[in-house]
Amino acid sequence: MKTPMFQEELVQSKRIIYTPSVFARTNLLHLQEVGTLSAIKPHLSHRENLSSFLFFIVQSGSGRIEYQGEEYSVKKSDVILVDCRNSYTHCSSDDLWTLKWIHFNGPNMKSIYEKFSERGGRPVFNTRNPETYCKLVDDIYSIADSSDYIRDMRIFEKLANLVTLLMSDTRYEQKYERLNKTKQNLQSVKDYIDENFDKKITLALLEKQFFINKFYLTKKFKEQFGTTINEYIIYLRITKAKKLLRFSDYTIEKISLICGIPDANYFARLFKKIEGITPGEYRKLW
Repeated sequence: MKTPMFQEELVQSKRIIYTPSVFARTNLLHLQEVGTLSAIKPHLSHRENLSSFLFFIVQSGSGRIEYQGEEYSVKKSDVILVDCRNSYTHCSSDDLWTLKWIHFNGPNMKSIYEKFSERGGRPVFNTRNPETYCKLVDDIYSIADSSDYIRDMRIFEKLANLVTLLMSDTRYEQKYERLNKTKQNLQSVKDYIDENFDKKITLALLEKQFFINKFYLTKKFKEQFGTTINEYIIYLRITKAKKLLRFSDYTIEKISLICGIPDANYFARLFKKIEGITPGEYRKLW
């Protein structure tokens, strides 16, 4: 439902309240509401227990937001992403703000938000790409306002672009300034694993080779690369195995050895756990 530009006592706003299809609600990132807002007077808005995620970007002016026990000052080009199941409050300052916002959700959005937070994402951060965010909001608004019969899919595409941009744009600078002190060493660790994943690699070996405490290494490797060391080694081994299964005549036992897994039975179980089929079944597909 499109709501035309309207003016209340505190805000001037334009929005679309959107009803996605049942298919979109159960399978896709989907839109609930999209719009723009210009404050006429300082105002406060409080919400909680909403099945929604709120994104907005400050185009001008300033204000503040309270979320999960913390208060953030926000200004032009600040981006906000919050889980509306939690209590949040936002308000404009005397320097009246203008916002573009989206309420959206999806069956996997909770897990996506957890990954966003795990990788250093904060509810509020300043972006160097405000025009990109604003264009995404405008595009979503236009699609929602259209009669396109696949608009749910087009909205899904734009929301996926938004989430991807948030993931890539969200690094908390102070945190990553600290990480930069060990970043080069961690890249060296990753390069070493890339070259030696077919050999036995232990945390003790990496600790000795790179002079980094293994517990610290474990934590920082996941922060920088988004995966644990063990998960990364397994990824490299399984990827190598898939190439050999497709493009060589080696036996599964031989492939297992080449990939650094001397126990072929364990290799077969691991492969099936990750790919959902056995190595032999995978080979037959190609």
